[in-house]
Amino acid sequence: MSPSRSIPGVCSALLGLAAALPAFADTPSAKTTQADMTPLAVTVDVDATANRHPISPLIYGVNFASSEELDDLNAPINRSGGNSTSMYNWQLKARNAGKDWYYESQPCDPKEIDDLHGDDFVQETKAGHAQPMITIPMIGWVAKLGPNRQPLASFSIGKYGLQEDNDAQGFADAGNGIALDGAPITDNDPNDAAMPDDVKTEQAWVKHLTSTFGNADSGGVRYYLMDNEPSVWQLIHRDVHPAGAHAKEIADKVMAYSRAVKSVDPGAKVVAPEEWGWNGYLYSGFDQQFADTHGYDNAPDRTSETGGMDYVPWLLTQWKAAGHPIDVFSLHFYPQGGEYAEQNGDNSAKIQLERNRSTRDLWDPNYKDPTWIDSVVQLIPRMRHWVDTYYYPGTPIAITEYSWGGEKLMNGATAQADILGIFGREGLDIATRWATPDPSTPVYKAMKLYRNYDNHKSAFGETSIAAKVPDPDTVSAFAASRAKDDAITVMVINKQLDRPADLSLKVAHYMPGGTIETFQVADNKLSRLAPGSYHDGTLDAKLPAQSITLFILHGQSH
Repeated sequence: MSPSRSIPGVCSALLGLAAALPAFADTPSAKTTQADMTPLAVTVDVDATANRHPISPLIYGVNFASSEELDDLNAPINRSGGNSTSMYNWQLKARNAGKDWYYESQPCDPKEIDDLHGDDFVQETKAGHAQPMITIPMIGWVAKLGPNRQPLASFSIGKYGLQEDNDAQGFADAGNGIALDGAPITDNDPNDAAMPDDVKTEQAWVKHLTSTFGNADSGGVRYYLMDNEPSVWQLIHRDVHPAGAHAKEIADKVMAYSRAVKSVDPGAKVVAPEEWGWNGYLYSGFDQQFADTHGYDNAPDRTSETGGMDYVPWLLTQWKAAGHPIDVFSLHFYPQGGEYAEQNGDNSAKIQLERNRSTRDLWDPNYKDPTWIDSVVQLIPRMRHWVDTYYYPGTPIAITEYSWGGEKLMNGATAQADILGIFGREGLDIATRWATPDPSTPVYKAMKLYRNYDNHKSAFGETSIAAKVPDPDTVSAFAASRAKDDAITVMVINKQLDRPADLSLKVAHYMPGGTIETFQVADNKLSRLAPGSYHDGTLDAKLPAQSITLFILHGQSH
């Protein structure tokens, strides 16, 4: 089975996910329609001279997009990542998804875009005019195949006995590694479905990629990611790495594999540590495994290896001491309150309102995450602080996996539009959504509104400017200036589930009047609205509930 786009790159045991949502479950009830609701009056204040800074185009990236999707989204970067890439065998074109799919080693299917990891992925990405991001395995094992490229099972029922679950509809001999008494099978031989891997083998892959596509500075692969979520190897890939990785193991491996990449292609950019989420920022895999039984007090690595420091900042100090082994600092993030609901998820109004609020985790110093995290995340400023303090100031920061779920919901689309606006406003350098939404969905259309709203590659502006709103949980807004036509672009997102908004948009320090183009995503349609004009720096508009509206202001001097 190919790794489905509904399977997260982060540990599925941590998020508990799998299939698809019912279509458009977020419509108002029959008793409450937009016509019944008094519109919310909201003023958005834009200042064309305030808070100006560049918006990186690389924040509009995706994971496992086809060339057609990349072109349609005008997406600049495409990542091959996730759990399968930790054990991708570039020589056999085989992978093992670990816990996500019965620890099976399978041949990659070149007909499935989300099963492309090597040359095929690079070719597909280049055909879509985007840059590929390739994951280099560091775990020490890669998938192997049987005769005639047959799949192999890490926990064969024939060898290890009956188990609680197995791949009954596909590869029935593949068990889930849990015996009938509920105990994990711990005496398996990792050679059953994997083969040892090392730095030299992965270095040979980089040599192959550069000989095939050129080096990074001549159009080849520029970004190499150092494995995937190494602090949960013991959960996802316990068939080959049953003990949680120590902090020093990851620090040393990243340095070794970085040297291997850069010795072949000095212009390549190494991206690390690709950690999964909150506990993966603070504790090594070894300490997370220890905490399952003993809690985090007296966590061994924090005591003996990191000197009391949080895990990821400590990694940065080790890498800085070694020179400059990483070029991009990367983390993953998924909200933990049920928002990421792609598999029989809760799409109640409560979850949708939490989805509206929880994008604050990305930026807000006053937002304490109400889930088990129970802390202020403030992820983008936190990442910037960490690299500026513990590594080299100004190092690019990336969120290479994220999703707020709700792919088939307008509520998911408003969250996605909010996130892209936040990325630009907060100065993130690279982001790749997990994974590419289906083109029929509202979330896909929300992404397209930023980069190709008119099917002619017209996009949101490239210089962020100030946009102030009263309450970003109900109506958020982001603004930019666009150099090619000196336009001001304003994205206004009405997150309210069933209430329209009466917008008053006020623009300071720009031409006081002119024409307006308007594009909108509402009711799962991306539409061009009738052209209009604005006067005295003000325009008024009505915004449907759960809608995303892009205003393009073309000023005319009076």
